[in-house]
Amino acid sequence: MSDTLTAGEIAELDLTTDAIEETKHLQKNFGRREILFFTICTLVGVDTIGLLAAAGAEAFTWNVVLALTFFIPSALLFAELGTAFPQEGGPYIWARLAFGRLAAAINNVLYWVTNPVWFGGTLAVLAATTVSVFFLDGVDMSAIWFYAFTLAFIWIGTLAAILSFKVGKYIPIAGAYARFILLGFFTLTTLVYAFQNGIRGVGISDFNVTAAGFFLLAPIIMFGYVGFELPNTAGDEMKNPKSDVPFSIFRSAIVAIIMYSVPVLCVIVVLPVDQVSGLGGFIDAMRSVFTVYGGTVDADGVATLTGAGEWIGAASAVLFILCLLSSGVAWIMGSDRAMAVSGYDGAAPRYLGRISERYGTPVRVNVISGLLSTGVLVAVHEISGGDAAKYFAPVLGIAISTTLISYIAIFPALWKLRRSHPDHPRPYRAPMAPLLSIILTAWVVFATIQLLLPGFGIDWFGDDFRLDGWGADEKWTYLLVEAIPLSLFILLGVIFYFSGSKVRHHKAADVMPETVPAQHS
Repeated sequence: MSDTLTAGEIAELDLTTDAIEETKHLQKNFGRREILFFTICTLVGVDTIGLLAAAGAEAFTWNVVLALTFFIPSALLFAELGTAFPQEGGPYIWARLAFGRLAAAINNVLYWVTNPVWFGGTLAVLAATTVSVFFLDGVDMSAIWFYAFTLAFIWIGTLAAILSFKVGKYIPIAGAYARFILLGFFTLTTLVYAFQNGIRGVGISDFNVTAAGFFLLAPIIMFGYVGFELPNTAGDEMKNPKSDVPFSIFRSAIVAIIMYSVPVLCVIVVLPVDQVSGLGGFIDAMRSVFTVYGGTVDADGVATLTGAGEWIGAASAVLFILCLLSSGVAWIMGSDRAMAVSGYDGAAPRYLGRISERYGTPVRVNVISGLLSTGVLVAVHEISGGDAAKYFAPVLGIAISTTLISYIAIFPALWKLRRSHPDHPRPYRAPMAPLLSIILTAWVVFATIQLLLPGFGIDWFGDDFRLDGWGADEKWTYLLVEAIPLSLFILLGVIFYFSGSKVRHHKAADVMPETVPAQHS
């Protein structure tokens, strides 16, 4: 491990004097175990299990296809980028080195803003729904209690992001263990349930794929399969990124494929498709299978837990909420760091690029993310009249679209940096780098088109490609609903870029001595 940056490295990375100053406050608390558990929390999201299962057995088939053609290639790509360029900010730095600060500024706004929206608009409401189902007999919380619970959920997560990683890391670690316990126990219980009650009659033909299923499911599955790069947003806080990043990526990839695919399959074989909703599909499946410990399932598929089943259900609900919280915390921690880096790198307002001397975290961006999450929660809850199911899918759709679009400048960076920085040390070299960049970028472009123009190419905004409540003649309205926020985010990225002009003109290479202290290896 090197303790200094040479003048050549400073010039190659095009660092600003502000970057040198701010990174002095970072703390090295990110070891191999933390990186592994952090990555598991980013990859294994429990919020989309119900959404996939609601699509039926075909979803499992496409999940396997995307694991082979998207997930594994992205693991190879990020193993190289994360070890060759392990600086703080990860995906922002890679996009900036490859395509310049303007492209990176726009991309980074998309990468960052999606997480507060997702945290407040999807994860918080799903956590509240879990409380209602398991602790309130399915009765929705009153507005007061809904806000008390969801705001506590958001700000506990925000506080975890603010505190030093030495403290805040325990939520992702606990979330990883919660996934092991919950999903493992759920899978075993499903086998017992199937042995006692049989399965719902899923046949081999149900796993056949269709074009409509592909167009619908690919973006959702891809959303669940991104996140390998997130630990590298804290690259300068890693103890040994050159060895720990590949170790964590390849092990978490195996764990994620199993932990994401098997529960989806379990929900598919336990519940009829017409009883699975995007919001509560996995929650309903837990209630149904846990009746083997005490409870019944009526003719309509409604499960009632009693005795040991009720206690096990309650414990599983707590674990499920912890899984949701840890997903949000991990993404907020990472994306906020990327935004702070762009702040002291000259691609965002300098105000955002402050690292707390006390905590070693971007407190200002953390607080803004918490406020944005709160604003999204309140706005959407009031607009929908408190109907959680009504706004779950649209808000998740916004989160998916902004997340996937942000990878358009990240995936091509591998190939571009191979060409622009051919002599840069690469502890790990991904095979067929140009092909990886092309395949992954093509996937993201396709997903972006489908999120903006659902069904485009076979039946744009047809019956199979509309959310409930949207009419066939409203496709242009829907496009505007998706495109206007996206356009505003892009405009914000441009504004951020110009706001950082003064900072990016202060080149560290012009004023620094031969070597300066460095936080990375």
